[in-house]
Amino acid sequence: MTGIQRQEAIKAALSNPDAVISANQFAKQLMVSRQTIVGDIALLRARGEQIVATPQGYRYQVKQQHSTMIVVQHNAQQIEAELMALVNAGVTVADVQVDHPVYGLLKGELAIQSVADVKQFVYHLSKTSGEPLSSLTNGVHMHCLEYEDSANLEKAKIALQQLHILYEA
Repeated sequence: MTGIQRQEAIKAALSNPDAVISANQFAKQLMVSRQTIVGDIALLRARGEQIVATPQGYRYQVKQQHSTMIVVQHNAQQIEAELMALVNAGVTVADVQVDHPVYGLLKGELAIQSVADVKQFVYHLSKTSGEPLSSLTNGVHMHCLEYEDSANLEKAKIALQQLHILYEA
């Protein structure tokens, strides 16, 4: 299988809107190394494919009707409660961002939209030596939230206020 054929197979597999596939899964399926898949994804992105890497795997970028940024502050032990409050309110947590004093804006793609996504993210966080981005900024961080209905956004903000983690001036 050539690189072009492999890249077409990756695009086809990700064309299902519910598809989230890890580099390891692609590597096994296409009988190449994980690093080869990472390179193929980079080439596809360079050609304009809207493929994002999430903690769950690769997927095509799916934008909901509306999005907004929120600022929160909490410790690492509150991550699960924060994310659960957001997905239970019906919003998608698209990313996490911090404003680092040296590097500027640092961003991590999340694409968390369900309780299962939250559980998987928290599990991966607990099983790695990596720290949350918010550990760089004393717990202050931003999320891009995506939502269909403004009522869901309001529910999300209220839930974060009740947790005392919504950062408000």
